[in-house]
Amino acid sequence: MNMIWLLRAAKWARNPPSAKMVKLVIAVITIGLALLALEKLGWWPDWATQDQRPHRLPR
Repeated sequence: MNMIWLLRAAKWARNPPSAKMVKLVIAVITIGLALLALEKLGWWPDWATQDQRPHRLPR
């Protein structure tokens, strides 16, 4: 494990994030997972999907 990560973990142990910040992060992750589930289940609307263009080869 990198020393910077250990220092960051020690900082979090001394000053943990507030409950409001934890709820915000959990809400953002939940929304992202919900969008991913909609797309994988095929329930994502066609109007919200970009058209697939063929990849061009670099010159």
